[in-house]
Amino acid sequence: MGSAPRIAIDAMGGDAGPAGMLAGAALAFERRDDLGFLLFGDEAAIRAELAAHAGLASICEIVHCDDIVSGDDRPSQAIRRAKTTSMGQAIAAVKDGAAQAMVSGGNTGAMMAMAKLALRTMPGIDRPALAALLPTLGANDVVMLDLGANTDCDTRNLVEFAVMGAAYARVVLELERPRVQLLNIGTEELKGTDELKAAAGILRDSPHLHLSFDGFVEGDKLSRGDVDVIVTDGFSGNIALKSLEGTARFVTDLLKRAFTSSVRSKIGFLISRPATELLRHHLDPNNHNGAVFLGLNGLVVKSHGGADTKGVANAIRVAARMVREDLTRKIAEDLAHVRERAPQAEAAK
Repeated sequence: MGSAPRIAIDAMGGDAGPAGMLAGAALAFERRDDLGFLLFGDEAAIRAELAAHAGLASICEIVHCDDIVSGDDRPSQAIRRAKTTSMGQAIAAVKDGAAQAMVSGGNTGAMMAMAKLALRTMPGIDRPALAALLPTLGANDVVMLDLGANTDCDTRNLVEFAVMGAAYARVVLELERPRVQLLNIGTEELKGTDELKAAAGILRDSPHLHLSFDGFVEGDKLSRGDVDVIVTDGFSGNIALKSLEGTARFVTDLLKRAFTSSVRSKIGFLISRPATELLRHHLDPNNHNGAVFLGLNGLVVKSHGGADTKGVANAIRVAARMVREDLTRKIAEDLAHVRERAPQAEAAK
């Protein structure tokens, strides 16, 4: 795009409120200064935090909001207050064109509900999906979706998720033809539900897409680095994500306990500290922060509520990059290819 991306930020979202969100915005600005921000929330609190970040105020505009979406609010409650809350107004800024993307660390369910209602799904998209980057042993992270937006998915949804996830991987991972696999209980073609097998058939018969479909992947291979995009329904995806996060915490806590169990262990920790620091950095969720609602007529990024300054900055970086790379257009073009080829494939059968 010709002008600097303008990002709407729900300054009241996230566990640390304006302090955390603005510190992240300041770090994102330091890393790349061609940004602009629309800050939504309590004006007095926002201005107080801006005073601590020299130079940030010059690229920010504040929109005062009297109301916020709490973590306990149900999506239906949040929708009714969309016009008064910082989250709702930040999403509306994307709809109205005042901003090209929106970032919040607030209530995920409320955020998805308001974003879907305000922005609507793209033409040809049945449901939006929540996608995120997860660490792997390979050369790059893996994009995984859906991570909780849709508990039940049919064949069409899974194919759309694959197309959207591949387009996202092309942007954030800089891959020309991302390797895509469907999460399943086995790698054999006969394994899985009818929806999974039908989706695999469609993707396998669509070589014109900007992706390389590589069949099924099992849960124990999610972090191996052998795939770039993993597609599943939101129910399975959310369980897989929480399992991975729990395993990461288990490993780090186990290492911490082992290294402090005796004097010899403490000496061993000092010797192996460079390796353990590398492990800690690799498993740090802040380095992968920024889940994306794909399939909407607008770019919306969910930051983890407990993200630190680096994590918030990474979420903003994801949003800005999607704007610069025109992700919505890429998804629309790929979906158009699917629709064009569908009648031909049906006729051939």
